[in-house]
Amino acid sequence: MLLATPALASEAHDVPHLMVQLVLQLAVIIFAAKFVGELVERRLHQPAVLGELLAGTIIGPYALGAIPFPALGPLFPRPDAGAPLPVTQELYAIATVASIVLLFLSGLETDLATFLRYSVAGTVVGIAGVVFSFALGDLLTVALGFADGFMDPVALFMGTVSTATSVGITARILSEKRKMDTPEGVTIMAGAVIDDVLGIIVLALVVGISRVGAQGGDLDWSAIGMIALKAFGFWLGAMAVGLALARRVSALLKWLRSRETMGAVAFGFALLLAGLAEKAGLAMIIGAYVMGLSLSRVDIAHELRERLSPLYSVLVPIFFCVMGMLVDPSAMRGVVLFGLAFTAVAIVSKVAACGGAALLVGFNLRGCARIGAGMLPRGEVALIVAGVGLAAGAVTQSMFGVAIMMTLVTTLAAPPLLVRLLAGGSGLRSRTGQPTEAEAEPLTLELPTVEVAEFILSRLLESFVREEFFVHRMDPGARLFQVRKEDISLTIRRERNALHLTSRPEDTEVVRVFVLEEIATLRELMSSLSSLSSLTDLGVSLRLD
Repeated sequence: MLLATPALASEAHDVPHLMVQLVLQLAVIIFAAKFVGELVERRLHQPAVLGELLAGTIIGPYALGAIPFPALGPLFPRPDAGAPLPVTQELYAIATVASIVLLFLSGLETDLATFLRYSVAGTVVGIAGVVFSFALGDLLTVALGFADGFMDPVALFMGTVSTATSVGITARILSEKRKMDTPEGVTIMAGAVIDDVLGIIVLALVVGISRVGAQGGDLDWSAIGMIALKAFGFWLGAMAVGLALARRVSALLKWLRSRETMGAVAFGFALLLAGLAEKAGLAMIIGAYVMGLSLSRVDIAHELRERLSPLYSVLVPIFFCVMGMLVDPSAMRGVVLFGLAFTAVAIVSKVAACGGAALLVGFNLRGCARIGAGMLPRGEVALIVAGVGLAAGAVTQSMFGVAIMMTLVTTLAAPPLLVRLLAGGSGLRSRTGQPTEAEAEPLTLELPTVEVAEFILSRLLESFVREEFFVHRMDPGARLFQVRKEDISLTIRRERNALHLTSRPEDTEVVRVFVLEEIATLRELMSSLSSLSSLTDLGVSLRLD
């Protein structure tokens, strides 16, 4: 539904006017998201995403956005009665594209081997979170007298709202803290995928029950079964096809040669799979994440991330700011006590259920707390579920207000809590029984001075690039690089006058030969420049630790 400002209602279908309005909205959103996010990060030492959500709430249609400007009217006007969204479709569409960027890059940052290793743990966590959250949310609604029984549509919808998990917020925190490829990070992401698939099935079931209650008749279990089959089938099929075709997609992208074009076409694939996921009944962000995860092991993964990072920097804050605009604090009036109780139960059920499940699959208390906090935010997913219930007539505006309160509190509470919990040691109870990759073997080059080490490092990196390796600077301060080409992967770290090259055991010989060839080249070069006969005259030694 298209929303026009009252001052210019006659121009509701004037495309230039709509574009001007959209451009001004985006300008204000970017300013607010960046400045408030920076303020929260610098002054309060909290993640920027929290400031972006707050910025959206402040400038949104339920707050300052409704104030009219001279000759323009409200920049973010209040929605008409019955409007599906409090923002324009154009703005919400841009936020949707931003969410695809976020989850695609989150998938690229995820270590596929670790994800698969902890996929069973993620499945257990996701199922536990859905079951316990749904049951407690439903029972609390009945216990406080807002529904007549467990199968009452109101209770069922409130239980469904409680199950939702907004993976976008957690993914942003894990990405900023470089925890996406940790056991806790991949377990949260795997659990969130399962949570989304199960949530779609539960929502379809609840909508079916609600319609039967309103119109009479029998529940169409075959339709529910088809929804479940499509959701699980697409998820598993997309993962299998994505992993099988990842190398061919990578080869196609490298054939394009231009690295900017590589990033653009890769994002096109993410949009394609996101759209197919929506058609299959899943959220678009699941398709985008699967696409990123499929490409996470190819040698151009870091290159794709670097090329898309400017797009991420601009669009992702817009997404979180728009999510903040969806919150209407006034809808909470009259149900504050129930809202507080429901929010408390929603928090406890997710943290306890997901954390308890994590405890059963090898995590310690620290890891359980991280996983529970990571599964906590409801975000836009809960708002969508609540909106479906409102549109179906199953929940009232007051119950919708309760859903908004729970969404707001969990969304704002999760980022600082997760950031605090991510500090510290390993979240695994014990590595015993966990499959581990073979230990990497360091190859160390000790050089006489820092300057010589810098020179050798630059020569090595240039040599790798000539051989069509992809070099990614991971930490400029620590001089840490990752070098990848197809199945070969190694890291190079400079510590003062020493270079440490770390690779998998099966790649050690290849790396050793490569380095020795470069040393031989340098030896000839230096012999031609001076009377030194070899690098050993400079005190260079090569050893395998």
